[in-house]
Amino acid sequence: MGNAFAQTPAATPPAADTGDTAFMLISAALVLLMTPGLAFFYGGFVRSRNILNTLMMSFVLMAIVGVTWILWGYSLAFAPGLPFIGGLQWLGLNGVGLEITDYLKGSNPAEVVSYAGTIPHQAFMIYQAMFAIITPALISGAIVERMSFRAYSLFVLLWSTFVYAPLAHMVWAKGGFLGLYGGLGALDFAGGTVVHISSGVSALVAAIVLGPRKTHPDRLSPPHNVPFILLGAALLWFGWFGFNAGSALSVASGTSGNVVTNLATTAFVATNTAAAAAALMWLILEAVLRGKPTAVGAATGAVAGLVGITPAAGFVTPLSAILVGFVTALVCFYAVSFKHKLEIDDALDTYPVHGVGGTVGAILTAIFATTQVNGGGKDGVLRGNFGELGVELVAIAVAYAIAGVGTWIILKVIDATVGLRVKEEAELQGLDINEHGEEGYNSEFGDRPT
Repeated sequence: MGNAFAQTPAATPPAADTGDTAFMLISAALVLLMTPGLAFFYGGFVRSRNILNTLMMSFVLMAIVGVTWILWGYSLAFAPGLPFIGGLQWLGLNGVGLEITDYLKGSNPAEVVSYAGTIPHQAFMIYQAMFAIITPALISGAIVERMSFRAYSLFVLLWSTFVYAPLAHMVWAKGGFLGLYGGLGALDFAGGTVVHISSGVSALVAAIVLGPRKTHPDRLSPPHNVPFILLGAALLWFGWFGFNAGSALSVASGTSGNVVTNLATTAFVATNTAAAAAALMWLILEAVLRGKPTAVGAATGAVAGLVGITPAAGFVTPLSAILVGFVTALVCFYAVSFKHKLEIDDALDTYPVHGVGGTVGAILTAIFATTQVNGGGKDGVLRGNFGELGVELVAIAVAYAIAGVGTWIILKVIDATVGLRVKEEAELQGLDINEHGEEGYNSEFGDRPT
């Protein structure tokens, strides 16, 4: 009799799309490559006696955040929770597996049941980990050549937990205060607010709290290795395709009204276009105002364009991307000059490029965004939606406040406990030998003062 009552077979869970999954894993690898790219970009600017320490300030993030993101970072950033911070239910990736849908059920808005409905949850998690790794690494450009490695390591551990995770949750997570999933509706496709404004503002605060280098501003040295700067910029440009195009979370096409859309392609094209336009603008400005276009200027301009297009990449047309690149480069160029007049020792112009560039990019996103490119986004000012500019300005203000205040508190706590700076003798001798016991180059060819 038992055999006569056939049981209904269990429903087969939906399978991940292999193309989308491969695309996201490759994109994650590209974003990770940006961190060593940043290391070489920054490393080329500093004096040769500090090259290894500068490289390590980026590389160590792959170790620190590579662990903390699994233990608590991802849960605080993306688990359903409060509007300002995620819950604790995904600590240690508890409940974060290979499922592709329904892991966000039971929280508002109800219609959002996953972050990416065609890839495993862990694929989305590890892609976001790469953003969490490079963001605090950007801050190091403002504080090179004087901060102890122990203090820096403690700083990025605390900063990624108490500054980055809340901002990522507010902008990108379900139920976040600022984002599209039940929030105010701020547009940040790949991290203009979460990554660049937060790191740029934090860099400025860190430079002020830490104080200038002993040689600033009277005895500053030129970049010790310009080829490293170009190599780093090229690696950043290459990796940025994973940063921006990967934020589409799929290679599939869709529709917006009667228009066929493909966000990965749109973001890829916008990224390259803005970077090229910004590099060109920077070179023109140098040639006209300073007489000669420089390799360092080309690299800096390209990075500024990449920063500016990051929040807009999945919302704007290629022609708008050109304008984003031009405008961002123009503003960042003058921001760098203005920083020098203020004599703030943001050593590698992190705030003028990332903070200012991210701010300009966020504002331009609110101006140029169109639902003809991304039906899941919003129209901007040029399409008649003037209110979006107000939303973006609120998001910018929140990012400035959280990053600025949070960084100041963290640095003051570290200074009161383990201290922030190396000793003056170690700073003048070089951080490579004093902080790491090794040198990037044979001392015979170094620039250690005699």
